Formats: sequence, C-alpha cells, structure tokens
Amino acid sequence: MPTLEKTFELKQRGSTVRQEIIAGLTTFLAMVYSVIVVPNMLGAAGFPAESVFIATCLVAGLGSILIGLWANAPMAIGCAISLTAFTAFSLVIGQKVAIPVALGAVFLMGVVFTLISATGIRAWILRNLPSSIAHGAGIGIGLFLLLIAANGVGLVVSNQAGLPVKLGDFTSFPVMMSLIGLALIIGLEKMKIKGGILWVIIAITIVGLIFDPNVKFGGEIFKIPTFGENSLFLQLDFMGALQPAILPVVFALVMTAVFDATGTIRAVAGQADLLDKDGQIINGGKALTSDSISSLFSGLFGTAPAAVYIESAAGTAAGGKTGITAIVVGVLFLLMLFFQPLAFLVPGYATAPALMYVGLLMLSNVSKLDFDDFVGAMSGLICAVFIVLTANIVTGIMLGFAALVIGRIVSGDIKRLNVGTVIIAIVLVAFYAGGWAI
Repeated sequence: MPTLEKTFELKQRGSTVRQEIIAGLTTFLAMVYSVIVVPNMLGAAGFPAESVFIATCLVAGLGSILIGLWANAPMAIGCAISLTAFTAFSLVIGQKVAIPVALGAVFLMGVVFTLISATGIRAWILRNLPSSIAHGAGIGIGLFLLLIAANGVGLVVSNQAGLPVKLGDFTSFPVMMSLIGLALIIGLEKMKIKGGILWVIIAITIVGLIFDPNVKFGGEIFKIPTFGENSLFLQLDFMGALQPAILPVVFALVMTAVFDATGTIRAVAGQADLLDKDGQIINGGKALTSDSISSLFSGLFGTAPAAVYIESAAGTAAGGKTGITAIVVGVLFLLMLFFQPLAFLVPGYATAPALMYVGLLMLSNVSKLDFDDFVGAMSGLICAVFIVLTANIVTGIMLGFAALVIGRIVSGDIKRLNVGTVIIAIVLVAFYAGGWAI
C-alpha cells in the first residue's frame, strides 16, 4: 500500500497498516463507553437521549477522522466526560440554562477555541494562565464526576441536616453493582486488559438483565440512525450564548479545553514518539485545531464539547503512530450509529463505575502541583475544592485566580505575577461582583 505509506509516513514512523488497525481498535474499545455515558449524563439534564447518542457518535467519528487525516496523529476525539458533566449538571440543571443556549455556548466555545488554536492567541493564554489553576481545575472536575456518579446510583445522597451529603443505602443493588464495577475496572486497568471499562459495563448490564426487573431487552439490536422526534440537530441558540451571564461559562469551557487538549495531546504524542527535537508536538497546531473544530460539531449536532481522549494512549501503547489509528476509531464510531438499541439497554449503575474511574484518574493532577510554590499550589487546591462545593467550574476557577493574585501580593511574590494573569483574575471577579455570572 504505497499510497498509505507515503500519506501517513508509515515507514518513517516505524509502523505498518496492520499495527495501526490494531491500535485503532484498542483505542476504540478503551473509549467506546462514552457513547453510553454521555447520553445518560445529558439525559439526566433533559437532553433527548436518542438525539444525544447520534450526535455523540458523529462527533467522535468525524472528529477522529479529521485529526487522523489532517494532523496524521494517532489520537481519538470524543465528547469530553468532564465537560459533559459541566454541561449537564452545572450549566443546565444547576444554573437552569436552557438546552439550546447551552448548545450555543458549546458552539461559541468551539469558535473561540478554533481561533485560539489557529492563531498566536493560544500561546499568549498558555503563558498567562498558571498551571496550578489548570491542574486544580482537573482535580475539581474529577471530584465533581465522582460526586455525580455516586449520587446517581444512591451511594451518596442529600442530607437534610448537618452536612449536605451522607451515605445512601449501601446494600442496594445499584450501589453494590457500582462499587464492584469500580473495583473490577481498577483491577483490569492494572492488568492492562484492552477495553476493560467496556467489558465491565457489558458484564454489569448482563447481571442487570438477569436480576433487575427494570432492565429489559426489547429484542432489537440494529436500528437505522435517527435523531428522533426531539432532535437537537441545529437547535443551538447562538445569540442566547452571547448574553453577559453566559460568557463566563464559555470562558471556563475554553480554558479547560486549552489545558486539557494541550496536556492530553502532548502526553499521547510523547508516548508515540511524535515530538520534534525541540520537544514540540509534530503537527501539534493541526491536532489542536482538529480538537476545537470538533466542538463546533458538538454544538451543531447537539451534544457536549469534544476533546482528544486520554484513552488514545491505549492505542499508542499498542503501536499506533499515525493518523490511520484515529481514522479506524472514527469509522468504528460511525458504525456504532446502527447499534443504538444496545446502548440504551445499559442501566445507570453499569456506567457509574466508568465515571468514578475517570474521576479518580483526574485526581492524579494533585501530583502535578508544585508545593514548593506554596501560593500557587494552594490556589490550585482552592480552585479544585470550590468546584465541588459550589458544583460550578467557573466559580472554582474564579476563586483560584483571586487567591493566586492576592496571595502573590501579600507574600511579596508579586514578581511571579504577569499582566495577563491579573487581567483574567479581575475580569472573572468583576463578572461575579457585578452579578452577571450564573
């Protein structure tokens, strides 16, 4: 296949078509749980699950093919679980933002991030957004996911007196299945079993079919793809997303995407040996732009913002080094469009362990905080903690920035501040002080 070898630099990167196909299948198995988890999470916020399933498959399929063809990168794109949680539980449920406006915010985020990725603005933002706040946001989002998953199955419930939460019914079927599932995922991931998360979801679903009367198989496996009667396709309210109250949300989405996308892409590129002599990502600009363009798809189709999945590392570990890996993933997600009935068979307690596991992985950001820089580390932790306590990512980021700037001034470490960081902090605090933030 000389054309493929030339187009994707197979020989130059030390790979083969067979190796790339295996890597693509590996990545797909590691992240296909997203087409089950994302509709469940957004469905809880009132999004029509059938429409979200189609949109999620399309975003993952088209986004992965785009990054494979254009950036020749072995990275897969899908709806980010963390930003799905933000869209569903913070933006729509918590802040009462209408679904079309939320989709407009997702689309606007994609527009801004695409401009940032295609110009030098992204470099300026990266220079002026402290890494401690970015890591703190990752920690907070991880804790937020854990809380959402635990509450969804009844492991953690609201408390009418004293602290806001308490232990639920520990012996209930959903709780036991979720905890067993989480333990199984951790064990399988430790053993590096391909698609461990998916196998646990399937296993718990089968157990549910046998023992849970609420889980029923309707006899249908294949279905012609359709957005359904309550389609969200092109239902975004772009003008509504331009309201002053919604702009902090867009900022939070963009900031999270800037750091998450860059960090994930760099990690996967490093594992695939795709860094140049200066340590920069080969075709990194194209990869980041592919990521941001995929969020435009999200707003148009009606689902959560997209991002490169860290599960792409499973494929690079299996030998993926070129865009063929990503294209294989994309094609498989497009084929998933025809298996919608099977996806909706899965109960919430089967996907909860996956959410908990992803949340736990995100807590590893604690190790990235530099505690020699005490003010920076504490500001990052303030960001993390208040994301959970307020159930709002923007609030945590705002408090983290404010603490960082004030802490630097009080400690006499003002030389470590730059104008960009101060400007961002002032803008965020002004949004809250002015009552514009949601």
